[in-house]
Order: sequence, then structure tokens, then C-alpha cells
Amino acid sequence: MDEKNIIPLLLDLEANLARKTADILRLIKKYRKVDGSHFSYTEIIESYKKLAGTKGLQKFQPELVEKILMKPIRTMSGVAPVTVLTKPYPCPGKCIFCPNDLRMPKSYLADEPGAQRAEKNYFDPYLQTTNRLEALYAMGHSVEKVELIILGGTWTAYPQAYQIWFIKECFRAINEFRHKNDSNTIVKKYQTFQKKFKASHKKWQTQFFLSNDPVKNKAAFAKLQIKGEDINSQSKVNYNQLVTKYYLEPEKALGVVDYQKASWAELEREQLTNETAQQRCVGLVIETRPDEITPSSIRVIRRLGATKIQLGIQSLDDEILRKNKRGHGVAIIRQAFALLRQAGFKLHVHFMANLYGSTPATDKRDFVKLFKDPDFRPDELKIYPCSLIETAELMRYYKKGLWQPYTHEELLDITSFTLTHTPEYCRITRMIRDIPSQDIVVGNKKSNFRQIAEAHVKATDQKMQDIRAREIRGQKFVEKDIRLKITTYQTAVSQEKFLQFVYQDKILAFLRLSLPKRGITPIIQELADAAIIREIHVYGRSLGIGQKEKEQAQHFGFGGQLIAKAVKICQAKSFQKLAVISAIGTREYYRQRGFSDGELYQFLEL
Repeated sequence: MDEKNIIPLLLDLEANLARKTADILRLIKKYRKVDGSHFSYTEIIESYKKLAGTKGLQKFQPELVEKILMKPIRTMSGVAPVTVLTKPYPCPGKCIFCPNDLRMPKSYLADEPGAQRAEKNYFDPYLQTTNRLEALYAMGHSVEKVELIILGGTWTAYPQAYQIWFIKECFRAINEFRHKNDSNTIVKKYQTFQKKFKASHKKWQTQFFLSNDPVKNKAAFAKLQIKGEDINSQSKVNYNQLVTKYYLEPEKALGVVDYQKASWAELEREQLTNETAQQRCVGLVIETRPDEITPSSIRVIRRLGATKIQLGIQSLDDEILRKNKRGHGVAIIRQAFALLRQAGFKLHVHFMANLYGSTPATDKRDFVKLFKDPDFRPDELKIYPCSLIETAELMRYYKKGLWQPYTHEELLDITSFTLTHTPEYCRITRMIRDIPSQDIVVGNKKSNFRQIAEAHVKATDQKMQDIRAREIRGQKFVEKDIRLKITTYQTAVSQEKFLQFVYQDKILAFLRLSLPKRGITPIIQELADAAIIREIHVYGRSLGIGQKEKEQAQHFGFGGQLIAKAVKICQAKSFQKLAVISAIGTREYYRQRGFSDGELYQFLEL
């Protein structure tokens, strides 16, 4: 640490704390390190945490960190999101729009930010989780409430022993963060596998599967990489075959597969520790396909601790799904929605515009159907207009003139339409996938297209009412002017009530209450005669567990008030008990509010 130069900077920051954030950031640029470079915001925050109260500095002042906090939006929704990727593995899908990057799990690209982090960490869950927590913590964010997001193609297609190990290691990393770091030991383990591989298996002629060097990996797989225009139904070599040969076979021979296994008992020990850990997992998200959702797979997913499912539905048109070789129809999507909703999961779906065979008009029709048809009505959305990637089979259709990307005007039209036609109980989490422009052959390369669409909506005096557009974030509010609003809507298997505390047009907190329809046999027996709290979320920047901050939405008691209202609704509807699909790290919160532990859920007797 360059104490000689950073202490004067910190003293100056303290003296000017009352000034505007822009002035503070300009002040920082006045100071340089010994080598002449500027201090990064991360370096300043880390140094301040270590030196506060010494060297003439005052006691630690959170407001100073707030002024220079990097990317505050990351934890403004109330939790610290930690995204990790699974390793490359055969996928059951054959979708023509899906990239076939052999360095990545199916549908992901090596140049995407999250994918790069995964590759540099051997796709190891402990290393990825620790790395992400360290980055968020260094930027000044609270990481005591973690939403763990596991991406990487079709989660349920991976072996169950790998699934258990992957999540167990994520939990272990969360539990040990700031107390213990096993990263060096894990890296040495992969390096040992790699040395053994080089010595014993030269016939494979690649070291990719165990390397964390993106440059070497790219060179190693350059000749093997699939070109989308060459893919057809008669192809003898495909993504699954190559991944099996260059990943799975070496991993089995070297013992990697045996290393990446865990038992339920091992996972449950880490889960038990996390219930009262300093950092807790308050949400666990996995990604899969509709045709992978069955009553048995749901039980496994729930036992792993998952609370939300990212489901790639892509389209609600059977013909478009068929043309794009999705592998299932709309009936399977309906079934997946019904099963997941009965089990209380949050439904976070991917909707793709500009697929082969679609038009802006059919995309709009499908999007309206997504909320008009009671068989669907998701809780969260990712709007992913199709991007043409060189390794996707769609390249062949493009070369033949069968598919074209939407024009800027068409794309603006459909994205603006989704923004203005999403109901207030749903959140558009992302619009436009974070694909580096160099990987897109033709079409939109503007990563800020959401901002463009939002500006267009505002300029045309239209209204956005989805949750993200109304989040309170860092805005102050007057407690006496807060009101409770309840929105009721029907689904195929339930009546849903969206309870929200609002201030003016902003949302401070919400609760999703599901009232199952009578006469439907529950897919999980312990949910019989139970209403289900599917989600409680309080907005405002993520605070530490038990930490309070004046005029922040978190820790105002909104969660408890929403639960009390949900109890009254359930009693009026004659339900015998109220269940909650609690995350591992929220179990203690619900116990303190009278809920008792069941096998997969927690319950409040009514």
C-alpha cells in the first residue's frame, strides 16, 4: 500500500465529505501514486477500511465509501448478486440460434464477462464465488446477503453428484469468505491434474479442459471450433461429441469427475452453517429448459436450496419453436410453469425476439400472450433479441437469406413494446444479452440498447410499470406516505396476490403470495392445504444482516408487515398453513417470525 500518498488523499476526502459526489471524484484525480498513476476506487476504499481511525484519520465513516462506491446499482436491489458458470458439458438441446463455443457451457461465449471469470477460475464454483465476493467487497458493497446465480446451459442435464458438489462448494466459499480462503489449495489441485494430463495423455493434443489461460485455450481449440454454417442434421461432429472427447473423457481418466462429486450430507452441512453465517445465501437461481422440469427434478432442485428458476421459453409459438429446433412445444412450457408454480418457485423466463420464422408482429403477439394467458404470467424476464453468432447453426440460414436481423427501428419497436406491456408484478431483469460486439456477425451491437428503448418510451410519453422501472433504490421516502397495494391475478393452478409497499410511484418492498386452487393434488405432499410465500423482497442498497440505515427501505420492517398481511389473507381463505420457499440464508429470519422447518419448506400454522 502506498501510504505516503494515499493518507493525504484520505484526509482530503474526509475534509470535503459534505461536497457533491462529482466534486469528490474530481478531488481523487489530484492525487497520484509513487509510479505516477492514479489510485483506483477499489484501492482507496480498501485503504480507507484499513487505515480509518489511525494516521490522523477519523473513525470509519460509511458516507465516505458511499461517495466513491463503484457501480452502486449492483447491490441497489437489496442483495449482492454472485453469478457463476458450470463447466462445458453436453446439452440436450439442438437450437439453431445457440452458440457452440467449445470453451464454454452451451449457449455461452468465451468473451462474455461472466464467462471470462469462470474460465480464469477453472469453472470451479469455490474459486468463482470467492473471486466475485472479493470484487464486490473491494468495491465497498455489503456481501452479507448473497443471491447466487448459477448459469451454464441446462443445469438439470449435469450429473446429480456434480450438481451437489457445485452448490456445496459455492456455499463453502460464502461461509468461509473473510475467515478462510481455500483458493490456493484448489488451484494447486487443478494444476496437478494438468501436469498429470500433459505427462500421460498427449494423444488428446490439448490442455484446454484444465487450463485457466484464455489465450492458450483459444489457440488450443482454434482448429476444432465448429462453424455454424457447416452444421446440419447429417453432421458427424457436433458440440456434444467434441465436449465429450476433449473434456469428459480426460476428466474421467484423470479423476477430475471423482473430485467434482459430493454427497447430500456434505451439502447439508454447508447449508446448516450458512443459516447463521456472516454471509448468507438469500436466493439461489438455476437455469434449465422447460422439458427438463418434472416432479422428481423439482424435488432435487428444491433440496439443493434453489428458490428461483431461469427458464428458457424463447417463444410461445409451436411453429417457431419447431423451426428453431427447440426440441419441445408450447404444451411443455405450460406444464413447466404449472409444476414450478405449484412448488412455489419464482419464474424467471427468457423471451427471444427475432428468431427464425418470427416477425416484430408475431413477437408482439407472443409477448401479449405471455401475460394474457393464465398458463404463463412469469415473475421476471430477460428479453433477448436473437444475435447471430458465427458458431450457431443460424449462420447457415443467414447465408441462404432465410433469416435477417431486425433493423434498428424494428428492434426499438419490439423492445419498447415489452417495456410498456410488462405488468407491475413482473421485473424485466435484463434486455439485450451482454454479448461482445466482436462476436456478433450482424445485427445490433449496442450493449446499451435498453437505455435507448427506455429513452424512446419516455420521449413518446408512454409508461413503464414493471418492477425494475419502479424500484426505490437510493431515493428517500416519507414513511407516513407509504401505502400497501395488492394486485390479484389468476394462473392455471393458483390465485396470485402481489403485495407491495409503494411510495408515490416507487416500490419499496413486495411479497408474492400464491393461493393454490382447490382440488389440485400438490406435487410435493407437505404443501397440501398450504398457501405459499414465493418471494419477499425489500429494496434499497444491500445492508449487512442486522444493520440499519436511516431512510433506507431495508430494515424498516416491511417484510414482517407483508407477512402479517399475507397471514390475514390466508386465514380469510381458510388455508391451514402458510408455507415459504425460503433460501438457506433466510431460514433463521422466518424462524424468528414463527415459521417451523419442514422437509423442503418452512411453515406457519394458521
